[in-house]
Amino acid sequence: AGANPEDGKPEHDLSYTPLGLEKLHLTKPSNGVRSVLPGETNDPVVACDPQGFPREDLYELRTTQIIQRPSSIAFLFEFSKVWRVAWTDGRTVPPNPDPRWFGYSVGKWEDDYTFVVQTSGISEQTWIDRAGRPHSSDLRVEERFHRVNYGTLELTVIINDRQMYTRPWVALDKLRFRLLPDNFDVTEMMCSPSQIAQYNRLFGYLASNKDQDGK
Repeated sequence: AGANPEDGKPEHDLSYTPLGLEKLHLTKPSNGVRSVLPGETNDPVVACDPQGFPREDLYELRTTQIIQRPSSIAFLFEFSKVWRVAWTDGRTVPPNPDPRWFGYSVGKWEDDYTFVVQTSGISEQTWIDRAGRPHSSDLRVEERFHRVNYGTLELTVIINDRQMYTRPWVALDKLRFRLLPDNFDVTEMMCSPSQIAQYNRLFGYLASNKDQDGK
């Protein structure tokens, strides 16, 4: 769900542009009110394409390792075992970058407790989230990591894409992370084409039989 950045309250009906609505109707997600059968979805992640960014924040965001270095901060994600970097050395995003699955990210400390990351240059092959919300090459994503106390971090994600939405919207509002011990073992969670094909065969078969029985 999205949220109004002016009041922080959740909203499900985003303010799409005409082009945004057109692009939205081309996506066939496998969950939510617009869901289709698993075998009918055109979700790129089902084919094991990288889910990219900001979807990495918005779907299956599980244990995340955050590693601070002198010139950057690295984020290591449990889902699909991928990583991304936010540069903190003062550089800016290239003006016309070649698109990437996870875009180009630069970050800076807004104050002693809030780290802000700006990301652009994101491939249009990706969806914003599992619901199939689209984006264009104009997509700009802002992440706000706020340190509440020693063991607690809050993440807010703001979407800004003037081609698809008439105004920015909050995709994630103050999701809380808790600090885990240094010896915590992060499990493996990978996309397997063979397992997905087996899942689609099984659930497609069950759904087909259900339709034939009229139940």
